[in-house]
Amino acid sequence: MIDKLEYLLALAEARHFGRAAAACGTTQPTFSAGIKQLEESLGILLVERGSRFRGFTAAGERTLDWARRIVGDARAMRQEIAALHSALSGQLRLAAIPTSMPILTELTAPFALQHPQVGLVVLSRTSDEVLSLLENLEADAGVTYLDNEPLGRMVTVPLYRERFCLICRAGGPFAGRHAVRWAELAEVRLALLTPDMQNRRIIDRALRAAGVRPAVMIESDSMVALLSHLRTGAWASILPVQWMETLALAPGVEALALEEPAVANAVGLVVPQREPLPVLSAALIAAARCFPAGGA
Repeated sequence: MIDKLEYLLALAEARHFGRAAAACGTTQPTFSAGIKQLEESLGILLVERGSRFRGFTAAGERTLDWARRIVGDARAMRQEIAALHSALSGQLRLAAIPTSMPILTELTAPFALQHPQVGLVVLSRTSDEVLSLLENLEADAGVTYLDNEPLGRMVTVPLYRERFCLICRAGGPFAGRHAVRWAELAEVRLALLTPDMQNRRIIDRALRAAGVRPAVMIESDSMVALLSHLRTGAWASILPVQWMETLALAPGVEALALEEPAVANAVGLVVPQREPLPVLSAALIAAARCFPAGGA
């Protein structure tokens, strides 16, 4: 039955029979027959059918909850049994918020050195998407904010605190200064991440608290797009200070500390709470607990 439950999870992710079948490496007729067999074995209708996928029945949604538990436990069992006879191997899928990418290697590089037979897949996702991927078993672990929005039942390991700076044109209104207050940003033409990003929601709250209605001229869900616009000096942005170590500022662009108030948010590793933990997830948690204190 495990393979049929895997089919059900694939259908929940793809919302399309053909794409779900391709993700499972099988044909659509075989996939559809597998879902039908699962329905027959359970004696209930799981999928609302028509000319195309319409959704799950109420019983199908409840079965999905059980499928996530059963398939998750089955995968964890396979990992643990395999680890009894050899070094850790397999694939670890890590979903992380975009702003964590510059320092993510401080977690993944030591892990990869210690477990060279484990392949890593690193996905850049919003904080909401990180949690959704974890819930649906599409990711094994995540890196996201810990103290702003509900996480659910997760094992958490703090990695660092995200603080902000203003990237702006040198010689502009803040020339000769090393820091700027949030309340001074009302007239600054900003390029920021899109509102679906928790980073943007944190920034918006800080600006509102300072009484600022920002002039947001560019929004993007891509850090690369923001950085390319900042290099022109025509726009400014509010970015985590952690980006400064990897960002080569263009001539005429500078970084200023953002103060009054000092905004800092915990970012950390999150793994779905399960007993026992999958061995790959447990190994990543062990690596996270050795994360360099300099990221704090």
